[in-house]
Amino acid sequence: MKISILLPYKENFSPNYPGAVSLFVNDTLKLSKFKKNIKVYGNTAFKNKFSKNYRNIKLKKIFLGSQSENYMDEFIKIEKFNSSDIIEIHNRPHYLNYLINEGVKSKFVLYFHNDPLTMTGSKVLAERKFLVDACHKIIFNSTWSKKRFLENIPSGSISSEKLIVIFQSASKNKINFNNKKKWITFVGKLNRSKGYDIFGSAVIKILNKYKDWSGVVIGDEQRDKINFNHKRLKKLGFVPHNRVINVFKKTSIAVACSRWNEPFGRTSLEGSANACAVIISNKGGLPETVTNAIILKRLNSFELKKNIEKLIKNEKLRNQYQKLAYKNFYLTHKNSSKQIDHYRQEILYTNKKINFFQKPDKLRIIHVTNFNERHDGRLYFNTGRRINNGLIRLGHSILEFSDRDIQKYYKNYKDLSGTKKLNSKLINTCYNFKPDMIVLGHADSIYPETLKNLKKNYPNLKVAQWFLDPLSKKGPDFFKNKQRILNKVNYVDKNFLTTSPKVLKFIKNKENFHFIPNPSDSSFETLNNFKKSCNMDVFYALSHGVHRGVLKKGKYDERINFVSKLIGMTPNIKFDIYGLNNVQPVWADNYFKAISNSKMGLNLSRGEPIRYYSSDRITQIIGNGLVTLIDEKTHYRDFFSDKEMVFYKNVSDLSEKITKISKDEKLRKKIGQKGKEKYLKYFNSTEVAKYIINKTFELKNKKNNFYWELN
Repeated sequence: MKISILLPYKENFSPNYPGAVSLFVNDTLKLSKFKKNIKVYGNTAFKNKFSKNYRNIKLKKIFLGSQSENYMDEFIKIEKFNSSDIIEIHNRPHYLNYLINEGVKSKFVLYFHNDPLTMTGSKVLAERKFLVDACHKIIFNSTWSKKRFLENIPSGSISSEKLIVIFQSASKNKINFNNKKKWITFVGKLNRSKGYDIFGSAVIKILNKYKDWSGVVIGDEQRDKINFNHKRLKKLGFVPHNRVINVFKKTSIAVACSRWNEPFGRTSLEGSANACAVIISNKGGLPETVTNAIILKRLNSFELKKNIEKLIKNEKLRNQYQKLAYKNFYLTHKNSSKQIDHYRQEILYTNKKINFFQKPDKLRIIHVTNFNERHDGRLYFNTGRRINNGLIRLGHSILEFSDRDIQKYYKNYKDLSGTKKLNSKLINTCYNFKPDMIVLGHADSIYPETLKNLKKNYPNLKVAQWFLDPLSKKGPDFFKNKQRILNKVNYVDKNFLTTSPKVLKFIKNKENFHFIPNPSDSSFETLNNFKKSCNMDVFYALSHGVHRGVLKKGKYDERINFVSKLIGMTPNIKFDIYGLNNVQPVWADNYFKAISNSKMGLNLSRGEPIRYYSSDRITQIIGNGLVTLIDEKTHYRDFFSDKEMVFYKNVSDLSEKITKISKDEKLRKKIGQKGKEKYLKYFNSTEVAKYIINKTFELKNKKNNFYWELN
């Protein structure tokens, strides 16, 4: 077995002058269980190397041509002599072309340490699609850089297993808080892109005012000459990485005020790992490097000076930021190395066994809903599947009848919508299958006459209908949704709504209408965010329709105003937002990958809140252990306490509660755990499926007491 790590040309894998890539590779390599099988390839003039696993590719001086091409030619010669099982390419996407063109057959893993849209080989859409096809995995050092890679790529067109975020890491050193000096530290290139001019201007004013404080600057810059001088401003130039860490151990305030969109950022990362109070700009992936930090509202020297001064004058606040940053720090080398080894093992050893079991049949049920075959799994994790899973777990024989797929595949010039074929096919299927029950889910194209005929031909046939869309008068598509329910009501035995029927005036025979919660499913809701540290505070995603998959230009959605206002009035909180500001919605497993990194989830639905209504996002938020933020006007307090959900009155109330929870990891994890446990216990798909059957067949059994009816 051989794993090769290919560094960028001129990346110094040496303690003398290492880049961020070399530091990351070296630190994770030392902890890898595959380290005996790993060889790192690079080119450096320094004799002192990080590891014995390193092999330097020596290059002859050439007068014409590219040394980068020469570098790749030499590496390919090595590969042809002794091929690798896996080649991990760091930060040079265009290297893939060389390897593939020369017939190298290894499994490729590509790491992005910079913005993909600025790099040769991944700037344009066609190049990124090539990379997706060529690579077994693509690794990003932040969610921000992954989003950049996905710009203009339709959601769901790439396997979420292929694109992974593995954050850069740092050592969480033992810290003696009594040894903290009154130091304000800046580490990085001394240029405008890094915001050194902003830092220098602010820190000089601070040092003039606070005589017991000093500034420390580590770094250099040959091109962009910015010079600040003060007797208590120590400019150390470039120093070895271990000395940088020693400075951070003694530093009280660390500043990373970049102008450019940093894909990640080591100053804030290592500052947090060494218990500094960190101040950062809200650029690129910088917010993802820290758990607790001050995020500058405006990027200028006045704003930076104001926040530094706030920490200087308020020692209690400064200590709080230091301790929280250190306590909640989890981006360790051990964590990153474990994730890297996980995908390596997956590539090298693929031996998965699946055990199937079958329960005895009870009822024969045709489940008519959109199973979304034509969307290639993008909409697999939907309510129809959840209810279907519940019916199967109860031991019933289920025939899945995907109405929208049938319409699409069978439409022709005589039947432009495919609706006629759909209805005839349902009739023929009932003839062959002889169901005891038909369950309809948003099956709008099934004619009432079809149900009438089936009822006539099969007198014992029961028909149930479930409906998930909003039914508030001040919500979207009220009259359309109302008609969708009432269209077949004369031939449906029982109707099940995710809105309380008691508040719907258009329903006449309320005995045939029942509330069901959006069902959770233990096979879908597999995350336990309350068990781990999360990098983002609040997750929220909206779309302009599940079947579109992408944002619609010019479409108005009142939720955008609410979310924008919330973000504006909630400083220092990291929001992971999809479906806004040209960030495309996420679906299927990409959705679960996204929420896996957040502490809280905003359960905000379209329209005015109405009793018990929520979109199905509630199951994905609470079911995966995020703290659920929900409007109290939904009346979910009928089912959950303040220890299980967070209820808000308005946007300002929500802002205050988000801020409180973001600072209290113990409280956050407790609410997330209790919320998930209750929801999956009482509102799971098996309970919902059982309720639909019991009500439809009017089965009265004292053992079947359903939590949402008792409350």
